Amino acid sequence: MANYFAIIGAYLLGSLSFAVIVSRCMGMPDPHSYGSGNPGATNVLRSGRKSAAALTLLGDALKGWLAVWLAIHFQTAWQLSNDTIAITAVAVLLGHMWPVFFKFKGGKGVATALGILLALSWPTALLCAGVWLIMAFGFKVSSLAALIATLISPFIAWWLIPHTSWVYAVVVIDLLVLYRHKSNIKNLFSGRESKIGQNK
Repeated sequence: MANYFAIIGAYLLGSLSFAVIVSRCMGMPDPHSYGSGNPGATNVLRSGRKSAAALTLLGDALKGWLAVWLAIHFQTAWQLSNDTIAITAVAVLLGHMWPVFFKFKGGKGVATALGILLALSWPTALLCAGVWLIMAFGFKVSSLAALIATLISPFIAWWLIPHTSWVYAVVVIDLLVLYRHKSNIKNLFSGRESKIGQNK
């Protein structure tokens, strides 16, 4: 029974869309209504409120980390298997992408995926974050940085994450992030993808 509670709890935690929550608390427009329409830190940054974007990034990453950390921390007490922890990791990302509290209109999952990685294997998370930062500062395109970091993360995870099921979870998470970036991929190939901080 604890296995189901962990998975469902992770999904519900993931469903807390911090882009929307932070915007409402700060009296800002709904992030669905401007820019790319994506409820994520990059789009909130287009509002010109850097503090709101930072809080969104932090909140989305924190919920991913917290859901998985709790499952790992209480693994013995709750008698959770490594497979359950892997499913929990995927569940919190699914909640972020398709949140039950916000009509299933969620974000693309980069920050939440980073938080998940941080809980599963902090060296993997730091290496992927480093790749993102290098690409983001070099090309000024958030989606490109996210895609490159996403593509290399399974290879890093294979070497650094101790449990095979957790590595498989990383692969599933990467596929979900790539799927949610399908419009960005099209824009990148057509040269129409906007840069960080640029209004669409």
